[in-house]
Amino acid sequence: MALYFLARGLFLLRALFLLPVNIKWYNVDMTINSSIFKAYDIRGIYPEQLNEQGAYAIARAYATLMIKENPGKQLTIAVGADMRTSSPSLKEQVVKAITDSGLDVADIGLVSTPTFYFGVAFYGYDGGVQVSASHNPKQYNGLKMTRKNAVPISGDTGIQDLYKMVNEESYAPIGEQKGKVTMREHVVEDEAADQSKEVDIIKIKPLKIVVDACNAMGGVDVEAMFAGLPINLIKMNFGLDGTFPVHEADPMKDENTADLRKRVVEEKADLGIAPDGDGDRLFFVDEKGEMVPQPILRGLMAQIELRDHPGATVAYDIRPGKITADMIAAGGGKPVVTRVGHSLIKETMIKEGAIFGGESSGHYFYKRPYGVFEMPMILTLKLLKYISEQDRPFSEILAPFKKYFNSGEINTKLDSREVATAKIEQIKQKYADGQINLLDGISVEYPDYWFSVRASNTEPVLRLIVEARTQETMEQKRDELLSLIRS
Repeated sequence: MALYFLARGLFLLRALFLLPVNIKWYNVDMTINSSIFKAYDIRGIYPEQLNEQGAYAIARAYATLMIKENPGKQLTIAVGADMRTSSPSLKEQVVKAITDSGLDVADIGLVSTPTFYFGVAFYGYDGGVQVSASHNPKQYNGLKMTRKNAVPISGDTGIQDLYKMVNEESYAPIGEQKGKVTMREHVVEDEAADQSKEVDIIKIKPLKIVVDACNAMGGVDVEAMFAGLPINLIKMNFGLDGTFPVHEADPMKDENTADLRKRVVEEKADLGIAPDGDGDRLFFVDEKGEMVPQPILRGLMAQIELRDHPGATVAYDIRPGKITADMIAAGGGKPVVTRVGHSLIKETMIKEGAIFGGESSGHYFYKRPYGVFEMPMILTLKLLKYISEQDRPFSEILAPFKKYFNSGEINTKLDSREVATAKIEQIKQKYADGQINLLDGISVEYPDYWFSVRASNTEPVLRLIVEARTQETMEQKRDELLSLIRS
């Protein structure tokens, strides 16, 4: 009870600063923070921004949306969750909200986000809700929602509709006939069995691989994927623990991969793997303990696909990583550039019929008969087969592609989103003689360097990436752009 009143107090305090949505829960007025309705999912701090009451309200809105889009049909929605300490109670309310709305629920248990997507699509469910906050720290939780075939519900395709429904309390009525709940077990085993069919796994040689699972869901998938393979798996932090006792489950931060990189070298391993918190992003380490650049990995995996699908379309996000385009062209593929964001890349892949897609942040997507979404099992198995065929160290495979110099993403917090927009306009004017692309923020290309500046979807932050043919040019242009942005 004390926790309840504390949460309510924090909700009301935050309402002074952020636009609240009023919802009712057992005749008690509560508030839910509009800031948790993100571009790709719903995510916030538990319980201040998202608690059980909020999860129930949002799931009621989701069920209402699904009913409106599928009139007259008895729907079954898959519901899963990650290992965060708040996930069981949030999931319980999601299930209650969906069944209160008259829809059936298939409980797929404790699963990673890719396994959740697989479960929705492979078994033919009408949609799904996953309780997860991805790579965010332990105090966060959230909801990822899909339609049939695991097609994501994003800010542009439904999340803002959910916000409006919660705000107006315009839900489908609770009827006398509630939905039923059934259990679906062994989903990750079915996923591994199905996706391993995409790879001639008999060609994978005995390899020593270190995996840091960050006490999160990626370890479950790794064990299922490697079962029966000649892999000497060295486990780090495989015990599920939603408090992340060793480090955060965000491999994009160097400090979170430091132990893995060191261990790979100590063990004389062939490579290392770092999944993120919900397992939908993968980062790799070569035998020297160096992180594999995502643009190179993306290009390499695209070339592997193009061997079997000559001339096919490959999608990737607009953030600098020119080597990807070079490698797709060398493989005879058709490149399609997309806006940043996993849901946007999936939408583009479906529209363009792309066989493979990659995002700079470590999301990798494949097209299977049942859907298009992140499939890290296929990615990993295909990469292991490729390394086995090359019969040389991973670093030697990668070396020829390390021809450009990348600044990495540099974030600058500004006073407001209006200021961020004004800065992009300044950049547009200053670099008007370059080749400009306004697909997502602004991207400008010159013969010797190119860069991208994008505004965050949720906060007054500009994200800069500069890439060039020389280290000196990259550093010079990086500093030049940062001076403009921060002036």
